[in-house]
Amino acid sequence: MAMKCKVISLDNRSAGSIELDDEVFGLPVRKDILQRMVNWQLAKRRAGTHKTKGLSEVRGSTRKPHRQKGTGRARAGTRRAPQHRGGAVVFGPVVRSHGFKLPRKVRRLALKTALSSKQADGKLVVLEAAELDEAKTRELAKRLDALGWSSALIIDGPELNQNFVRAAANLPQVDLLPQQGANVYDILRRDTLVLTRDAVQHLEARLK
Repeated sequence: MAMKCKVISLDNRSAGSIELDDEVFGLPVRKDILQRMVNWQLAKRRAGTHKTKGLSEVRGSTRKPHRQKGTGRARAGTRRAPQHRGGAVVFGPVVRSHGFKLPRKVRRLALKTALSSKQADGKLVVLEAAELDEAKTRELAKRLDALGWSSALIIDGPELNQNFVRAAANLPQVDLLPQQGANVYDILRRDTLVLTRDAVQHLEARLK
């Protein structure tokens, strides 16, 4: 099964239509799957470089602070112990990876669900081509304003038009990705999802 979707140009003119496959763009929205995928992506991005010093890493003497018995104080073996000022930290964070495994089937389903959710909300637009003759940010901003795309993710085919890349680089609410970089988090964080004809064909071939 397929659904028809109109195609427009950057000048907001009609450029025909295209059929979107229901297997990729017509799935029911699964918020649980989207949440799992976003958590997986954000966990992989975390640096995991936060760290505190343990007992063996704190500078200080290894001498026993005072004798074991007869002082009336609690026994102590080192000044580097956590209860002392400047001492170690108990169970503090260590350098580690925050990533976890997520099955490939779930990741594929999440991407299809994200595409389907944009289509269901009427926030999916198909563009004839993401190309510019000159790398002019002002010119691109005017066209996007006319289209009403204040917050948009534009996904093109495998090769991006370099003039378009340079022009979009200074627009803070506009992201541009090749089809192989399409991901759930970036799709959901922008209001409008814009796919070129080339992107639709490659995504359908990749996800069907």
